[in-house]
Amino acid sequence: MVYVDERIKDYIVSLVLATRTPKEFGLDTGPLVEYGASPRATIFLAVAAQAHAFIRGRGYVTPEDIKAIGADVLRHRVILSYEAEAEDVTADDIVKKVFDAVPVP
Repeated sequence: MVYVDERIKDYIVSLVLATRTPKEFGLDTGPLVEYGASPRATIFLAVAAQAHAFIRGRGYVTPEDIKAIGADVLRHRVILSYEAEAEDVTADDIVKKVFDAVPVP
């Protein structure tokens, strides 16, 4: 089993929360996101990061593992508003802003 430190777990939770409550993280993406990532996204971020760490030959997850797989996991879990579509904003754009806003442990 690949170890996930509590600080990494908190980081994952913060990333998902930032998609749901962007103002708390200083993001202005509120009108662009109809629905943020669900709580289950935290589970899949952790599992995918563990798999990434394992493939890299490590027994522990780093923030870089989260960043490496984060867009792939969150991209389809963030539902954009019509305003975002009208402004040609993609889910990848939102996920990038989230990763830039949430402090890395």
